[in-house]
Amino acid sequence: MTAEESSSSIEASSVNGFGVSNLPNQLHKIVTKKGTDFSIMVVGESGTGKSTFINTLFTTEMLSPVDDSTRRKKQLDKTVDINIHKAELEENLFRVKLNIIDTPGFGDYVDNNDCWTPIVDFIENQYEQYLIQEQQPVRKALLDMRVHACLYFIRPNGYTLKPLDIRAMKAIGERVNLIPVISKADTLSPVALKQFKKRIMDIIQAQNIQIYNPPLESEDEESYSKNRSILEALPFAIIGSDQDVVTADNRVVKGRKYPWGVAEVENDEHSDFRKLRSLLIRSHMLDLISSTQELHYDNYRSNQMKTRKFGEPKPRSADNKKFKDEEENLRKRFTEKVKLEENRFRQWEQKLIAERDRLNKDLETEHSLVKQLESELEAIQSASSPNSKYFRR
Repeated sequence: MTAEESSSSIEASSVNGFGVSNLPNQLHKIVTKKGTDFSIMVVGESGTGKSTFINTLFTTEMLSPVDDSTRRKKQLDKTVDINIHKAELEENLFRVKLNIIDTPGFGDYVDNNDCWTPIVDFIENQYEQYLIQEQQPVRKALLDMRVHACLYFIRPNGYTLKPLDIRAMKAIGERVNLIPVISKADTLSPVALKQFKKRIMDIIQAQNIQIYNPPLESEDEESYSKNRSILEALPFAIIGSDQDVVTADNRVVKGRKYPWGVAEVENDEHSDFRKLRSLLIRSHMLDLISSTQELHYDNYRSNQMKTRKFGEPKPRSADNKKFKDEEENLRKRFTEKVKLEENRFRQWEQKLIAERDRLNKDLETEHSLVKQLESELEAIQSASSPNSKYFRR
């Protein structure tokens, strides 16, 4: 029997089925029992509303706002911190272990060259930690801290992306699902915001920056139109606020109150907050997780397996700014210590030379004294000799 003959399909009768259609229910039970890990990273300059957005998104204070005095103190550190905040969400018996990764210090200094390097290193280190766990004999309860979505907050200057934004988004977008976000959208007029969005997307396409594009495939028209509206909203222009305000028609909403009216967080005419929340939690969380596994993590894993043996540790990157700075500091300390030891050696050598000269001088003095004594001794011996004229009669 050939392969074609043996691959004929068998259809179950509508009355007495095999039970294959119950598989989604089984998968639902397994996934519900296991839960999932989901990590969101927020990147952007201080004051772009990262903490406010996260707190608004989860309706609780996940990130504490940083006051201006603390930001000024951070200027002395000249480094980007990585802060991880953990939480657990549960809805209809389904648990999500949530990780919020904040990056204070990004873009806050005069010299911001390679300020995104600690962020890229963190993303790759999480891939590396997961890769190490996969190589272990026992792989139960893997700790998954891989970043599934990176929200890059763009300051609403109304003109274009800064060179820092372009270089940082390029580096980050190659390694993770990058989602560009325009913060504080209520500071721009609708016309200016629309133009600003277009300029950003034009630059993203021209610079070949990889961003997350939600899939449009859907079985029903309603889901397709929702996914289409989410895709067309990129980059998301959002308003973040955890304050309740009263609108002109006496509605209590989350938003910001101005003399001209209220900017509502969840009003699609004012903000893309609802669309971004839907993308992250309601409609595309599974796709963000699966694309991280099947695209970004597999790319990292494949690249590492091409250059490393099984179980071999990852080599330290020579381009890592952190390691470069550490190496430069060590080199400076080593050079200073060598100079210090050389100075001590020269001083010791000079002391030895001076001591040698003193001893040589003392030796010459003693030698001269010995010569003088020898001469006097010879004179005395000559005077006391029997043949001396003093003893002749």
